[in-house]
Amino acid sequence: MLLGCLLWNGFHSCALTGSFPLVLPSPGLKKSESFGGALTLLRFPVQSAQLQRMMSLPARRLLLLLVCLTLPVYGVEKYGSCMQGPAGTPGRDGNPGANGIPGTPGIPGRDGLKGEKGECINEIFEEPWRPNYKQCAWNSLNYGIDLGKIADCTFTKLRSDSSLRVLFSGSLRLKCKNACCQRWYFTFNGAECTAPLPIESIIYLDQGSPELNSTINIHRTSSVEGLCEGVKAGLVDVAVWVGTCADYPRGDASTGWNSVSRIIIEELPK
Repeated sequence: MLLGCLLWNGFHSCALTGSFPLVLPSPGLKKSESFGGALTLLRFPVQSAQLQRMMSLPARRLLLLLVCLTLPVYGVEKYGSCMQGPAGTPGRDGNPGANGIPGTPGIPGRDGLKGEKGECINEIFEEPWRPNYKQCAWNSLNYGIDLGKIADCTFTKLRSDSSLRVLFSGSLRLKCKNACCQRWYFTFNGAECTAPLPIESIIYLDQGSPELNSTINIHRTSSVEGLCEGVKAGLVDVAVWVGTCADYPRGDASTGWNSVSRIIIEELPK
């Protein structure tokens, strides 16, 4: 808003630049010649000479300044016709409202159709599996037979649908002047395993030529190990045997020389 006080054509006037109508609240003031224009002139019906005689110069200047400053305020309060400014920035979203009151429970539904009659099945609750194992050990068996049972160990098998894991660990030796072969194997109640196959270990020895020394005598700790299925529950006689290999002559066998020999039996779930 630009305010200026002028002396024009013998009249003291106040010029205001704005877009609102201005009226001075004075009994002797004429109405504005223009409302809503860019320039509004308000005139006093008092000549300059008269004004000079009535008021001193500082008083006249103060009066003009007050008139120019009060015109915009009075005009806005009187007519309320200010220009509309630009739109403001949209406000932020408000906080989510609180949850509503829970509704009342609904009406219970109707009973469904009757189902078909089911079959009666007896449930079988099996006991949790418990470890079941045994070890038989001998110190210095020194068993020098070439055919027959070497050692046995009795084991109580708890289930018929389980398997037996067996292990023999001990010193084995084979000696001969010509080619020979011996076999060490397990039996269960006197019979070799058939499910899936026999549990065995062999040693084959061949001097190669008559010039080589025929008195080689090496004892080595070896093992015979396997898993057998199809053995019924109850007492089981687990034994280790020594015998010949198919289509080969036997030699001089020795088992458990100067060392500990052992049989380990363990029942496993199938």
